[in-house]
Order: sequence, then C-alpha cells, then structure tokens
Amino acid sequence: MSGAANASGKRPAITLTPGSRVHLRSAGPDDEAIVSTGIFRGLVSIGGDNALAIELEGADGDEKGRVRLVPIPALLAIDILEAAKPEEEKRSEPTTSANYFR
Repeated sequence: MSGAANASGKRPAITLTPGSRVHLRSAGPDDEAIVSTGIFRGLVSIGGDNALAIELEGADGDEKGRVRLVPIPALLAIDILEAAKPEEEKRSEPTTSANYFR
C-alpha cells in the first residue's frame, strides 16, 4: 500500500489551500501555454467569473511579487508543489461576565 494512504486505506482529500506553492499552465495566445509558478493566494470573482490569484515567484526579478489572476476556464493544469495546511476554523471563546451566571 502507498505511503500516502492513511490508516483506513483511504487517501486524504486533495485541496488547494491559500499559501500552497503551485505551478500551473493556462491557455495563452497563439495556442501556447502561459506557465506560472508561485503562491496560491485565493479565488477571486471578477464580473461573475472566477479566477485563481497566484503571487508569482518570477525567475527574473521582473515578475516576483506580482499577482496573476488566471481565469478558471483558461486552466490547463495545476501542480501542487508544496501544499499549505488549511487554517483551522477560528472560534472565539464566549465572553463570560463575572456575575451573569451564579
């Protein structure tokens, strides 16, 4: 059995979480793919269309830090290079008043 499987034999669900390092290809002009590598920052909605927000690494310093929005229909492939752990749901502790419950 694969080392990626957990004790019950099922593989963990694959999720693309903000903070994950990704390498993706998307449709570009003249039937060429646009290659983007960077940190997935989230999903953005523009005029009813969804796009992935990728903070580019940029081998040359020109693109480093730039955020590229890649429309979902233009995606050809996404490689998750390093998956970030999902943030746990933040729950605030109920505030207690000293004399409220006696």
